Amino acid sequence: MTTRLLLSAAAAMALSAGAAQAQDCTFEAEIPDFTQEQIDALYECVRDDLLANYTAGDNEVAAVYRDWGQAQTGPAAPGFHGGRFLNTFVNEVGYDAYIQYEEDDETFEMPVGTVIAKESYTLRDNAPRRGPLFIMTRVATDDSPDTDGWVYSAVQPNGNPMGISQSFCHDCHGGFEFSDSLGYPAFEVRLGQ
Repeated sequence: MTTRLLLSAAAAMALSAGAAQAQDCTFEAEIPDFTQEQIDALYECVRDDLLANYTAGDNEVAAVYRDWGQAQTGPAAPGFHGGRFLNTFVNEVGYDAYIQYEEDDETFEMPVGTVIAKESYTLRDNAPRRGPLFIMTRVATDDSPDTDGWVYSAVQPNGNPMGISQSFCHDCHGGFEFSDSLGYPAFEVRLGQ
């Protein structure tokens, strides 16, 4: 009887802790009204799930991107990529060039071999919702002339490859001609700002 009572008490505490944790990941504010503290809290709610889900498939970038340099202090309020929150990581080849956040030099080019991964997520019905892992790979311009040397890809939130139209992605990224097609993180979360 004592063992059964202890197990029941332990189960009740576990359920209570789970409910409290789930409640901590409920956000009442509208996204445009989020404070940086709320943005950071939302990321903590999805951080582990993003990685676990992106790596459920066999995408090579998804398997390693968290070992790369984080290109911002944390996620910022959403903008591009469907109004999702984004968190950017850059491989060693391009990290130093990326965090210069060059925006005024039409001759600027990221090094060939640069790979950029952007985690994405949003809020729906007051709860976090995972989005795709967006990936940009810098190749020689001659290898992908229609997209100025960039190859776009993505991983769905379940780890499966996501069909991507190169022209659809580049129609927006191509507008950033003075930064080699890069739309950098919001100013307030850039490193060193």
